[in-house]
Amino acid sequence: MTPEAVDPGAEVVALAWSTGKDSALALEVLRSAGRPPACLLTTTVADRVPMHEAALAVAAAQAAAVGLPLVVVPLPEPYDHDAYLASIEQHLAGAPVAPTEVAFGDLFLADLRARRERDLAATGRRATFPVWGGDTATTARRVLDAGIRAVVVSVDTDLAPAELLGRPYDLGLVAELEAAGADPCGEHGEIHTVVTEAPAFGHALRLTVREARTEGRYHHLLVDVDD
Repeated sequence: MTPEAVDPGAEVVALAWSTGKDSALALEVLRSAGRPPACLLTTTVADRVPMHEAALAVAAAQAAAVGLPLVVVPLPEPYDHDAYLASIEQHLAGAPVAPTEVAFGDLFLADLRARRERDLAATGRRATFPVWGGDTATTARRVLDAGIRAVVVSVDTDLAPAELLGRPYDLGLVAELEAAGADPCGEHGEIHTVVTEAPAFGHALRLTVREARTEGRYHHLLVDVDD
């Protein structure tokens, strides 16, 4: 697949790409609305995508499957917010087509949305939220009905059962999250996923688990692309 042509006079969208299902749903919504992103944007720590614990190679393989360039923003270590904003500005300005807008797959966390809006405004850009609002049980089923397939790679065991780690994100898992009193999309951080198939992908990905890791209440699978 190749990126769709960008009108030089139009707003240019970058999609914040976590490697997970909500980013993939946001991509489908943008495409359906006739506003396909010009690039995907991901942040990394030590060549891994934070929280999802996917190797950078996974995000790169997903971007290649979509046919879009991947803009990678390494997070400063130790973290410094001003340095983070400067890094975002530098890497967005260096994108193949400089974005005027960054879209996020957030669903309902108002404080997170407000922070993203402030951060993007500081770079002279707009933050948008194409899958924002609505019932997340409906959103979870919307993900699955769209043909998005993902695997659970992180579980916060204070909020969801550890046994969900490594499971496919499907109707059975959604029902278990709901039964546990957790958000069915994991919007509070109950779970994080990595997408292996989506309508925008030219081909499915196969993942390899490099390591299982427990850090207090967090259980992670560190995943890479199967060679």
